[in-house]
Amino acid sequence: MPHITIDSGEPGIRGLFAFRPETAGPLNALAEVLLRGDSTLTRGERELIATYVSGLNECRFCTASHAAFAAAQLPGGMDLVDRVRAGAADAEISQKLKALLAIAAAVQRSGREVTGGLVAAAKAEGATDREIHDTVLIAAAFCMFNRYVDGLATHAPDDPAVYATAAERVVTHGYGHPAPQQAGHAG
Repeated sequence: MPHITIDSGEPGIRGLFAFRPETAGPLNALAEVLLRGDSTLTRGERELIATYVSGLNECRFCTASHAAFAAAQLPGGMDLVDRVRAGAADAEISQKLKALLAIAAAVQRSGREVTGGLVAAAKAEGATDREIHDTVLIAAAFCMFNRYVDGLATHAPDDPAVYATAAERVVTHGYGHPAPQQAGHAG
């Protein structure tokens, strides 16, 4: 049960965006730039970073949403996403992405845990300054998004199909595109 009255019937952050549309615009714009904007990291890789951090934060809604978004954009699909969430070190992803996920995990714990050693390891695997910057910002933003969603006790649907439907919308139209007016849509 959400801590505030959310009349839209939308779960998670979508309900909060409907509750306070004036904050939805800038937050959706940030997600759009970070997760879908121009980058040498693929959209799927960036969604995977968001998923990984959301999982570490135990945010059910954001983890399920962004796992579906990542799976829809990665060749390995949900199987790969699940393997990364179970242990990034053992997943079949590039060494660069593993190093970036280590940085994201450090940010999730505390920004001060991002060490020169973690950055050097990422650079040694070919990560650029911009990729490192964006990884830190994605991780920091998702800590905020996760706390926003969970801090107001929003609803997270159990049905994976809800998140798959949201993934189709986000992959095709991006963040900020309105969901169909049905209860139970994610992301």
